[in-house]
Amino acid sequence: MSRKNRQGRLVYSTEAGRICPGCQRPLDQCVCNDRSRPRSGGDGIVRLRRETKGRKGAGVTLVVGLPLSDPDLATLAKRLKSACGVGGTVSNGLIELQGDQRRKIQPLLEADGYTVKSAGG
Repeated sequence: MSRKNRQGRLVYSTEAGRICPGCQRPLDQCVCNDRSRPRSGGDGIVRLRRETKGRKGAGVTLVVGLPLSDPDLATLAKRLKSACGVGGTVSNGLIELQGDQRRKIQPLLEADGYTVKSAGG
């Protein structure tokens, strides 16, 4: 048995299980969404943004543009969170820290060899 979505693309097969919508392979054999590979693209500059949108006024610091794989991002996020003494998360290739932590984490990232710019309010 197989299931298709509204566009007629295969999304599930009893033989292989769930199917990747991008490459049409079983999820365990997916090549388009490999999170163990470093992310590419961007201009090589890590940007530190302060954002409150959609958070009921609570500010967060977003670290955007790191060319790291998801496991490496999680390790760096843990180190930054402990250095600042705050909570946070990793999602969609960016690190999110609670509060305005730009001044604290900029020297840490520069010490790791990244070019860092503060962006946003």
